[in-house]
Formats: sequence, C-alpha cells, structure tokens
Amino acid sequence: MRTPTYPPKPSPGDRVAVVSPSAGLPGVFPLPYELGLERLRTEYGLEPVEYPTTRKPGATPQERADDLHAAFADPDIKAVVASIGGDDQITVLPFLDRELIRACPKPFFGLSDNTNLLAYLHTTGIVGFYGGSVMCELGRPGAMHPQTAEALRAALFTSGAYDLRPAERWNDVDRDWADPTTFDREPQTRPGTGWTWLNADRVVEGRSWGGCLEIVGRLLTADREVSHDLTVYDGAVLFLETSEELPSGEEVFRTLRTMGERGLLQRFSALLMGRPKTWSFERPNSPEEAVRYAAGQREAVLRATRAYAPDMTIVFDVDLGHTDPQLVIPYGGTVRVDGPARRITVTY
Repeated sequence: MRTPTYPPKPSPGDRVAVVSPSAGLPGVFPLPYELGLERLRTEYGLEPVEYPTTRKPGATPQERADDLHAAFADPDIKAVVASIGGDDQITVLPFLDRELIRACPKPFFGLSDNTNLLAYLHTTGIVGFYGGSVMCELGRPGAMHPQTAEALRAALFTSGAYDLRPAERWNDVDRDWADPTTFDREPQTRPGTGWTWLNADRVVEGRSWGGCLEIVGRLLTADREVSHDLTVYDGAVLFLETSEELPSGEEVFRTLRTMGERGLLQRFSALLMGRPKTWSFERPNSPEEAVRYAAGQREAVLRATRAYAPDMTIVFDVDLGHTDPQLVIPYGGTVRVDGPARRITVTY
C-alpha cells in the first residue's frame, strides 16, 4: 500500500483510451456510447481510442485486463475512461499487472463496478476519479448536465481545489437507450433539495476511499484491495453511493456493519453519502415509494454509524453516484469537509 499520488493530466488534443473493463455495453447500446465519444471530441477536445473489448459483450477477464495493460502502457494515451460499469470487474483484478500500471500512472475515470479498479489503483498508489463514464455522463440525452460537465472538465484538466455544490436540479429516472427518441431531449429534472449534515461542528480533511456500496461490500467479502493495515484509513474521508440495483436498507446497514466489525468504518473522519437512486426499470417506484426508499436508506446509514462511528461527520445527498448530475470525486485524492461552512472541497 502506497500513499496515492496524482498522475499527470491530459490536455485538449490528447488521445485517451476508452475501455470496457466491466461490460461491453457499447456493443449493445451504441446510441449513448457514440454520443459520449462525440462529446469527448467536441466539448473536451480529446481523441478517444477504442480497444478490442470496448464494444465486445462477454469478453473474458483476461481480454479486458489486456486492454487495460495496453492503455496504461501506451505513452501516447494520456487518460483512461470507462465506457460504463457492469457486474464482474472483480474477476479482472487477478489478471492485472500492478507493476506495469504503477510504472505508467494515468488518470482513470469510471464509477459503479469500476469501484474495483479504482480501489486497485488506490492500493497501487495512483489517484483515480470516481465519475465521468462515456455512456452515462457524457452520453446523457440532449446535453450533459451543466454541473457534471463542469466537474468533469475540472477533474480532467486541472490540479487544484474544486468546491462541490448541491445539485440545482437532479434526476434518477432513466429512459430507454434503445429508443432513438430518448436522445431528442434532456431528462426531466426536479429542484434540488440540498445536503443534510450531521456532526457538522468541525473541519476534516483526508484522502478519500469508497465508491459504490455494493461493490465495496463484495471487495470486503473477497478480501480484495482493502488494506489489512487499517491505520492507512485513519482520518480519511469515506464516500459511498448505491446503484440501480436499489439495495434494501437492511443490505446497506449490513455492509456498513461489516465495515464496523472489521474495524474499518470507525477509522474515517467523515462520510459523504451519495443521493440514493430510487428508480430503476425493474423497480419503477412512484414518487411516494421513492421518498420511503430514500428515507429507509438514510436510517440504515444512521443506524450503523450510531453503533460504530457516532461522532463521524456525515453529509447526505451528495450527487456523486448513479443520479444526475454526477460530481467527480478524486479516489485517493484530498477531500476537505468543512462542517461550519457547509462546504466540500476536493482536490483534482
């Protein structure tokens, strides 16, 4: 385990790898994927480079690892961006060459199942970036959400402090990517509700760790990419969010309880809890059901932290995950949580 360092940033005009280390969904849903590639070119001035498994559903873990090795090893590639998440990226980790990746550090952008690779980069000593996938954030119908676009630009090209802001408007209801009319207009959004703070009487600053809560739970179960020396997490800032799988409040509690029983949860100085996604195609919750689901998840978090980390500063409903907008979090980078000022500052 090494203290993560920031890799060099790309500049407009550079080539960036677009990879699918989880699922080759660009081959299934080309519309958001092609739109995301076009925005990389036109809005960010970057030239995307695809790899053999980028559009290949069912690629083996070895094939996906080979693409990652090629992307990191190529000196002409200045950043690596995930097309989307998936389900089984944990199976790719054993095939990765840690020394090759450590020798060629590059910014990696992804979320959801890409928590696996971001945690791997963290233990390798490289700061990654939670957010900015091609199909979801860059391929948003109509236009990118302004707050997503701004945060991604800052994370890609700058190295200084960046203040996160509560979403002015947000959404968590998806539309059918297979339907071309989906991309004729932007998603409907709702007014933002701000952040909710707990134990906000202090200022804390530390390196970040976390990601998609379901994936963190699976890494803990497999004993992968979580340091056995828990002191490395002392004072760090934990960030978590949940996916379109809509885990129950009980599942959220049990994952946090596992972290507590391992002696991990209580090491962190603060928790940034992402706004929960409350709607999916499998569970199209009504507005009333969505409110109850979000309240149940918040109570699960409070139940676990009251038991294991009662003094932890907590900020709820930070837009850092599967909802829209999606603010980029530096994974292993510095995060400052200023309770009295109600301010969250990340260092990109």
